Amino acid sequence: MELKIGKSHHARKDLFAKGLRQGYLTVDEIEAALPSGTLTPSERWLLYFSLRAAEVEIRGQPPAEAEPPQEASADEHATDAEHPEQPPGEAHPH
Repeated sequence: MELKIGKSHHARKDLFAKGLRQGYLTVDEIEAALPSGTLTPSERWLLYFSLRAAEVEIRGQPPAEAEPPQEASADEHATDAEHPEQPPGEAHPH
């Protein structure tokens, strides 16, 4: 049985090899190797994350989809005790 490996896989592999060899990649090099639509936003984020984890310096400003998702603000993490939905002493209908 033969496995099909797409051009995107080979492009990422070549990109990693170049980054490891040079110690850095520019955003333009990364984006030229993997044009828009080649990867999902999650895959693109993982590529940038993996390059950084491999200690490949990324020079330039990555596109927004290559940045990690924004975490919820502190207000969104507030507990029921800080923002009660019902008067104290009454049970929550969860």
